[in-house]
Amino acid sequence: MKFNVTIDRDEDGVWIVECSSIPGCVSQGQTREEALENIKDAISACLQVRAERGLPLTVETQQVEVMA
Repeated sequence: MKFNVTIDRDEDGVWIVECSSIPGCVSQGQTREEALENIKDAISACLQVRAERGLPLTVETQQVEVMA
């Protein structure tokens, strides 16, 4: 399965990665590459827990356009 993730850096320089289609699925790393590898493990773990609890694996996400 493929998932879209968001990638950002916090004020300490740590890379934060979040999978918005799986509530609470967040990971981090000291490098961008490490954070992206870590989110793969987090996604797998989150999917397993959601399946065990009978929850939908993902939630709907959608892009919206906002005039800035």
